[in-house]
Amino acid sequence: MKRSTLSHSFLNIILVFIESALTLLLRLDPELRKAAYPLAKQGTVVALRLYLPHVEVFATFSTKGVLLDAQLPIGRSEPDVVINAYSIQVINAITTHDSETTEKLQMRGESIQVQLVKQFIMQLGLGSLIQGLIKKIIGGKAKTKPTEADLEEKKNNYKLRIKEQQTQINTLTIKNRELETTVRELQSKQKTLMIVTVVALVIMIGSVIALLMN
Repeated sequence: MKRSTLSHSFLNIILVFIESALTLLLRLDPELRKAAYPLAKQGTVVALRLYLPHVEVFATFSTKGVLLDAQLPIGRSEPDVVINAYSIQVINAITTHDSETTEKLQMRGESIQVQLVKQFIMQLGLGSLIQGLIKKIIGGKAKTKPTEADLEEKKNNYKLRIKEQQTQINTLTIKNRELETTVRELQSKQKTLMIVTVVALVIMIGSVIALLMN
């Protein structure tokens, strides 16, 4: 009984570490999040029955991540998908990302959910974690190749900016023309005022001379 308690405690510690690693992977790998999303949306529970050593683990997919436990979640009478495999088989499937290796795992459950679990396993791996950590450490210097959707979004953003700049240019052009028109009007008024002033001075001087002569 004591040995069983110690084994259960040790298993819980391992599950905590694995759960933390999965949470980190989901944050760093957008493709892995895409693979986990449909499973999380359905609240899928996967029972992993391993041999050598003999261990049974339950993985519950949720919006918070993948929750691991040595017991079936409360409120569930049975898992959605059951995986029976040797520990080395699961490790190979995770590390190789190979569809053939993943297909060798014995899985029982609804065909759609089984396929979603296989896709998640094929996307899961230590390589993704290492790449994600490298990107975090070097500040994103090792940029991933932009997808077609990213390029299309950038293209649309550039078009929008060009359109906004063109609108600003047109507005400035109109204002510039208005200012030019105003300046010309002021110059015309100033010219007219100068002429009137000169004429008035000439008339005034003429009148003063006429008075003096009389």
